[in-house]
Amino acid sequence: MLEREELINIYEIYKVLLTPKQQEYFEYYYYEDYSLSEISNNLNVSKAIIGKTISNVTDKLKNYETLLKINELNEKLKQISKTTKDENTKKDLETIIK
Repeated sequence: MLEREELINIYEIYKVLLTPKQQEYFEYYYYEDYSLSEISNNLNVSKAIIGKTISNVTDKLKNYETLLKINELNEKLKQISKTTKDENTKKDLETIIK
C-alpha cells in the first residue's frame, strides 16, 4: 500500500474525479484521522460501506496515478527545481508544480 503521505498527495491531484461522498469519507479518514466507526456514527452510514468506499477510493487513486503519473512528474520537477542553479528555471518549475 502507498504511504499515507503519498496517498494524500495523489488525492489532492485527482480528488475532482471522485464523488462528493468519496471525498467526504476519504477526508474524514485521512485528514481528520477518524476511525471507520466514528465516520459511520457521524454520517449514519454503515461501517462496512465506509470501509469499502475508502478502499475503492484508494484503488482508484492508485490507478489514476499509474495511468497518468502526475504525482510522479511533480516529484521529478521538485527535484530538478531543488538542484538547478538557474533562478528563472527554478521559478518556472515552481509555477508548474503548484
